[in-house]
Amino acid sequence: PYLYKLYQHYRFLEGQIAILYVCGFASGVLFGPVAVSLVDRLGRRKSCVFFSLSYSVCCLTKLSRDYLVLAVGRALGGLAEWVPATFSRAAFWNNVIAVGAGVVANAFAEWLGLGPVAPFMVSIPLLVLAGVLAMKDWDENYGKKRALSKTCTDGLRCLLSDRRVLLLGTIQALFESVIYIFIFLWTPVLDPHGPPLGIVFSSFMAASMVGSSLYRVAISKRYHLQPI
Repeated sequence: PYLYKLYQHYRFLEGQIAILYVCGFASGVLFGPVAVSLVDRLGRRKSCVFFSLSYSVCCLTKLSRDYLVLAVGRALGGLAEWVPATFSRAAFWNNVIAVGAGVVANAFAEWLGLGPVAPFMVSIPLLVLAGVLAMKDWDENYGKKRALSKTCTDGLRCLLSDRRVLLLGTIQALFESVIYIFIFLWTPVLDPHGPPLGIVFSSFMAASMVGSSLYRVAISKRYHLQPI
């Protein structure tokens, strides 16, 4: 919730902030196929540790006011976002944790008056703890080792061979682009009115949690509503 606020605090212009956001989104796209193969080759446990380290470095770069360092941090964040996506079968609990994270971020940034960089620093010990627990308690497991070129070629072939897949991908891309625009704009739109940004973020996550829960109820055996 405090990413835009932090860049604004460092007195970057809106156009410069937009470029930093794009760096994160673009690195997520570019590193996506690489990250999938990386997880299969490294194993799930090492990949979780790698995520913890890379995102911790991403958070540490927020201490710098240097534009290039911040851009590198966004690129690292884009790479790190792809790794936990391979584990994401827990959307409900992700939202629960996000609600709590928003409140904690608000407490450190605004209630304690430590500023917009504080939530990023507070997250580092938790990221390190996640990596330590993975190393300590997880058994390693690997996926199928596939050549990156073959993975990309097969995916492109599938995309172009079926018009429905291409249409679905296009719709998903348009939907995601709207979400990214929303992510970029909500802070500068609301901030002049002085709301607690962490609490606003928690409200968004709570709404998302309610939506995913209602969806699961709707398609359950009791109600038999179809996704279409």
